[in-house]
Amino acid sequence: MWDFSIGRTLGVMAATWPFIVLRLVVYFLITLGFMVATGAGAGVGWGAGHVFGDADGPTAFAFWGGVGGFGLSLVVMYWIREYLLYVLKAGHIAVMVHLLDGKPVPNGQGQIAYAQAEVKARFLEANVLFAVDQLIKGVIGVITRLLGGIAAFIPIPGLDGLVRFVNTIIRLALTYIDEIVLAYNIRLGSTDPFGTAKDGVILYAQNGTTMLKNAIWLAVISWGLTLVLFLLLLAPAAAFVAFMPGQAAGWSVVVAVVFAWALRAAILEPFNVAALMQVYFKVIEGQQPDADWDRRLTDASRHFRELKEKAGSAFGGRAAAPPAGGQPAA
Repeated sequence: MWDFSIGRTLGVMAATWPFIVLRLVVYFLITLGFMVATGAGAGVGWGAGHVFGDADGPTAFAFWGGVGGFGLSLVVMYWIREYLLYVLKAGHIAVMVHLLDGKPVPNGQGQIAYAQAEVKARFLEANVLFAVDQLIKGVIGVITRLLGGIAAFIPIPGLDGLVRFVNTIIRLALTYIDEIVLAYNIRLGSTDPFGTAKDGVILYAQNGTTMLKNAIWLAVISWGLTLVLFLLLLAPAAAFVAFMPGQAAGWSVVVAVVFAWALRAAILEPFNVAALMQVYFKVIEGQQPDADWDRRLTDASRHFRELKEKAGSAFGGRAAAPPAGGQPAA
């Protein structure tokens, strides 16, 4: 089974309730933005169809107007992702790390300001954290390949299609590597985020079997719950799109997907991260980054090579401060 405690994970979630509330508000506003932009786009298209189209024109124009509004929302999301990472995700991770280490953290709204100060002390600016995050994400596919994926567990010929499908699930399960390595960075109190991220990635890879097992369990649980949320949200989504002009019935699925994604991002994702943090911190206890994994990742990933090139240079090469009771940064 898994190696994390569900009770402890839920306790961390409860203790960080200000961030859970903040995440719910932020992702609700994002979802509302998607809905408003899609509905407005459909309305504009409907009007344009009456002016420029034939008898069937309004319906087609409304559909493409909705697509345009939804696409514009995706563009906006792309541009605010850096802010979401810096203020929302990193801050929440900082508080969870301290709770798992038994350190006192503020309660109430002061928790958010406290977390932002911690993140700023580690990364100074959002673009530094975002650069580290993107480089770590670039290594994820390489780690999956080097670990051998599901083929390492089921070496049976003739199952290529099944292997590819399950490897896709594994890649989804490894989504949180960047957030776990960010937690490692915060735990060490590092002032060299690129160098610490490099070591954190190596430690994740050299304990890949354990981390992968737990990540797959969490992926199955969370995506199963996401599917349940999607099915429950279909009826409210259909009620909303009934007010959209044109033949908008198909949009109910899209709206339900967006709502389910928002609830997953607000509640299920921090649960997954808190659970994997427990496993990661436990399994790397007393370990140092393995030189063989360093070489393998260097040979296989340009993103990892870039992490190594930037190591020690982000903040003038200052050394990382060791955590209380933990291992110094390697």
